[in-house]
Amino acid sequence: MTDSGNMDRPEPVSWKHWLEDRVTAVLLGFGRLLPYPARIATIGWIGAHVIGPLAGLRTRIRANLALVAPDLSPAEVEHLCRAVPGNMARAIAETFSGDAFITRVRHSPIEGAGWQALQDARDTGQPVVLVTAHFGNYDAARVVLREAGCKIAGIYMPMANKAFNTRYVAAMEHIAAPVFPRDRAGLAGLLKHLRQGGMIGLVADHYITHGELIDFMGEPARTALSSAEIALKHDALLVPVYAIRQPDGLSFRIRVEAPIPHTDPLTMTKALNASVEALVRAHMDQWMWTHKRWKRNQPR
Repeated sequence: MTDSGNMDRPEPVSWKHWLEDRVTAVLLGFGRLLPYPARIATIGWIGAHVIGPLAGLRTRIRANLALVAPDLSPAEVEHLCRAVPGNMARAIAETFSGDAFITRVRHSPIEGAGWQALQDARDTGQPVVLVTAHFGNYDAARVVLREAGCKIAGIYMPMANKAFNTRYVAAMEHIAAPVFPRDRAGLAGLLKHLRQGGMIGLVADHYITHGELIDFMGEPARTALSSAEIALKHDALLVPVYAIRQPDGLSFRIRVEAPIPHTDPLTMTKALNASVEALVRAHMDQWMWTHKRWKRNQPR
């Protein structure tokens, strides 16, 4: 027998998760004492020179680069080992900066062959599946497209650290709501938004255990076909969208690529992988090379 009076109590947070959440809160709280440009630069530096080494991120970055970019010089690899965690830390600081981030990026320029198609879809109620990657800071694209009148719903993977997850979800919702958890109920809400003529945003560069083996940067990677399947099932445009960080480290360009033609899920997903790969090759310091995107020659 169980005590029904305990059923509605939240699960306790482990000491490790509590500590991680407190450290993050202190770091972000310290950052808010600084003017926005100095805040993002400082937290980026901490990510590059402190968090990256302590968290072991450089080991995974080196392993991934050795696998798919073996021609890079040692100096280039070392640069990426600093720049990638730095970009990741900047993106987190930006997302948690709320209105300051929104004000900074809301007027970012939009470019690309798909922008007119996206505007037409917005005006006619044509459903759209927007697909991005862990690159730059895709929250900048969410801000800019929301400002342009695009009604975008996002989906996220709930974090194991429930304390941090609560604050992270609140930050994402402040930037552009709605966002749905990646579970059965969340997927239902996401698809309802799409069927009503909205746009949904998905991130395509995850490793999926039961995905199809599709080439990504010269190596096979288990890749989900779901973005293409959803677009086909709901007669939605499938549009790659990216927020490209600019050399000042603070501003962005939003690239909206041409809609991927409807054919079959595998062909369309190959086109998505090729789109992400071209972007990563052009801006290697902005992609999250800490991903376990490929499952061979990877550190545990």
